[in-house]
Amino acid sequence: MWRGRRGLLRPSGCGVEELRCRRREREAALRKARREQQLVSKRLLRDEATEEAEEGCVVVILGEAQIQEFLRLAQRGIEEKERERALVSLRRGLQHPETQETFIRLEGSIRTLVGLLTSNQALLQLEAARCLHELSHSEQSAVAEACLPATSYLLTYLSGHSSDFIELCLYTLGNLIVESEAVRRQLLPQGIVPALAACIQLGPGLYSPPAHTATVTTWPKAEPWGSRGVCLVPSLHHLQVNNALLITQGALTTLGLLLLDLAAAVQRTEDAGLELVRGQLVCPVVRCLSNLLTEAAAETVGEPMHLQDERVLAALFILLQFFLHKQPSLLPEGLWLLNNLTANSPSFCTSLISLDLIEPLLHLLSVSNVVSVLVLTVLCNVAEKGPAYCQHLWPGLLLPTLLDTLALSDTEVVGQSLELLQLLFLYQPGAAQAFLQQSGLQALQRHEEVAQLQDRVHALQQTALHG
Repeated sequence: MWRGRRGLLRPSGCGVEELRCRRREREAALRKARREQQLVSKRLLRDEATEEAEEGCVVVILGEAQIQEFLRLAQRGIEEKERERALVSLRRGLQHPETQETFIRLEGSIRTLVGLLTSNQALLQLEAARCLHELSHSEQSAVAEACLPATSYLLTYLSGHSSDFIELCLYTLGNLIVESEAVRRQLLPQGIVPALAACIQLGPGLYSPPAHTATVTTWPKAEPWGSRGVCLVPSLHHLQVNNALLITQGALTTLGLLLLDLAAAVQRTEDAGLELVRGQLVCPVVRCLSNLLTEAAAETVGEPMHLQDERVLAALFILLQFFLHKQPSLLPEGLWLLNNLTANSPSFCTSLISLDLIEPLLHLLSVSNVVSVLVLTVLCNVAEKGPAYCQHLWPGLLLPTLLDTLALSDTEVVGQSLELLQLLFLYQPGAAQAFLQQSGLQALQRHEEVAQLQDRVHALQQTALHG
């Protein structure tokens, strides 16, 4: 998934500024690696009902003659059903890489498919789009580039009214972008960034709750994401071809507001509609925000642009609490966003403290090692901001909690705990002494022989004993 920072702590001769600089460099590299890992994945979207209906069909590799016949029938079949069946057969054949390669070698095949995509018969349009979607899932860049004539039409259909069709176009574009630099170069002048910004625009606005209130409220009867948002947002993180432009188009603002509305929906009801929220919206919204916040462009435009609002933190914690047991896989995504929000923003760190969210964070340490590392990383972000922040962290539950984490064997968790303790010793008078009084040295001793931790354990021992 991602790897924690290593080798941060050095003997006590390392200055505070050097320590901070090294930490920021590692943080930047970590975020870049995680974002790149997310953006290289593809999505294959198939209609379950359609697949079940076709379950009895045998999927075969198609030769040139068969492909040409299916294209001929799709173009000139006497009945619409006959034309649709031909496209269905072609689509099923295009699930094979061999058929895909044969298809793009045939002169006029893509042109024919584009013609069907732009026809005035909805069923033929849909099947043609599904054929393009199968092609977009190919791992061959040549296949993706063969689909270039279709991209302008796929973009045009993003402004349509059918959520299913829009979703199909979005996933197809996302897959093509992943595979081909040529596609990325073409889509920018064709206007993909404004198209995406328009796709995720919200309807009714939000109003602010009273200060220091961990609730999120929307206007009565507001529909927070509209008919298209449900299917559009899951594709967005695949389509972040120019994050600087997305930011200037207001994507951060829009996604931040959408996060608030999702939290409001969780508070309002627990009906079946939340299954939709759970599966299709929360994770991609959180991931998109995280990806945008990692961009250097975001730092040049402004400190995290238009998200200086403690309601974002409140909304995130409402969602984390709601999904803690229902879908725990969302916790790492939410905590990664929290990490990106707090890394370079004293105001968000202040909000964490003022909204009394440190203790709920500490309670998440028992969920898993992955979650523990992320929680400790966020706490490091807060502690790094200096003495005033460390004063609010210490002591409370933090010291016994850190002693508990030092009893674990996971090197990533222990390493983050060591980093947090070093920051506390630097900025909070009395932290080292309290650590020693609670048998902290004995807790460190069990890690003295662990190769990945030896240097950091020694550095912390020296700091605790000698300051």
